[in-house]
Amino acid sequence: MATFEDLQVLKTAEAICDSIYKKAEKWDEFAKDVVGRQIARSADSIGANIAESFGRFNFGEKLQFLYYSRGSLFETKYWLNRVRERGLMKADEVQGYALNLTSLARQLNAFASGLRTVRSEHPKNKPSAVREAAPEYIAANLDEIPDPLFSEADINSLSR
Repeated sequence: MATFEDLQVLKTAEAICDSIYKKAEKWDEFAKDVVGRQIARSADSIGANIAESFGRFNFGEKLQFLYYSRGSLFETKYWLNRVRERGLMKADEVQGYALNLTSLARQLNAFASGLRTVRSEHPKNKPSAVREAAPEYIAANLDEIPDPLFSEADINSLSR
């Protein structure tokens, strides 16, 4: 049986976050404090949420943690933009990380899509009852409604 460590999407996330961490730990104390901790946490959170997704039983929870992972991925891209603008890495290094994160986002989307497919094919999620189509309701043209709507005789018959 495969473990979460066997997931390619997780291996990719780990490689990115470890590389970012190694870069950030070399920055001066101010840069590490302001940007380094944030980018390291957001990058680490990508893989952590993938791992947590793997440990969930419910398909909805699995997907939710993959969505959290994707959110952390975009947060990491935000911090990479700050890193570039503040001159903490060369533009081509930042571009390399951005391309790797884009590739990882595609892997995450494919992984989530696969889970949605598995969930939809699960016997528990098959409809257990036959359902009729909802009736179509058509609104009448107001010009076709008689005026008055009820005659006096109709109203009198109701009040008896």
